[in-house]
Amino acid sequence: MLRFRSLASGSSGNATLIEAHDGLHPTRVLIDCGLGLRQLQAALAADGLSPTDLDGVFITHEHGDHIGCVAMLAARYRVPIWTSAGTAQSLKLPHDADAPVHHVGDGQVFAIRGLEFRPFTVPHDAREPLQLCCTDGNRAWGLMTDVGHVTAHALSNLAGVHALVLESNHDPDLLARSAYPDFLKRRVAGQHGHLSNAQAAAALAVLRHDRLNTVVAAHLSERNNRPELVARAFAAALGCGEQDVLLTQRHGRGWLAV
Repeated sequence: MLRFRSLASGSSGNATLIEAHDGLHPTRVLIDCGLGLRQLQAALAADGLSPTDLDGVFITHEHGDHIGCVAMLAARYRVPIWTSAGTAQSLKLPHDADAPVHHVGDGQVFAIRGLEFRPFTVPHDAREPLQLCCTDGNRAWGLMTDVGHVTAHALSNLAGVHALVLESNHDPDLLARSAYPDFLKRRVAGQHGHLSNAQAAAALAVLRHDRLNTVVAAHLSERNNRPELVARAFAAALGCGEQDVLLTQRHGRGWLAV
């Protein structure tokens, strides 16, 4: 069984826990770690878990809302880390950390116990950002957030997944009217910024297939978006009711099966 849970999503912090059960011992991997250590401990404790139950952490890129307490997590709990070489240079891990850091790149498949991961490059204003797909050999899960525009390469990597976490960051009109300074508006809406609702919905329309059972809209801006706008866009792309669209915002959401 493969399932996932968003612990946090948005500019204040991002972290997703994915878990596979093989009937004996579960594999648990944290995707991004954009929380303080106490926040992470509390989020895991809600499921009776602690950082010692993590088999690894995958970091998509070096922005603060994605790396959070990862250095402390590696030093204190010796949780191994997988990330790109470019991102690793920015993690600022303590020199005496015993946790290994594994460098991976586009298309380089790697395994963490009962889970297999395939990272892929995306356009974002970071040193070497990666998003990824994951499988337990039976079901496939995909993640794509922090992306300035959707590429054919990303779509080909996400094709056929059974569950998808997809960024739907902003509404262009709300962003244009917001109090953000002009340089930040340009960054968010730029080719290496974040996906708008329309861009996300267009990607979803391409990725939609009969066995895509779970789609979660993620990384919604609290200032430049509205949940009802995302629900409307995703419902149109999926051919479902707006009430059926799943959203994950600042405090994440509960377990979802893949």
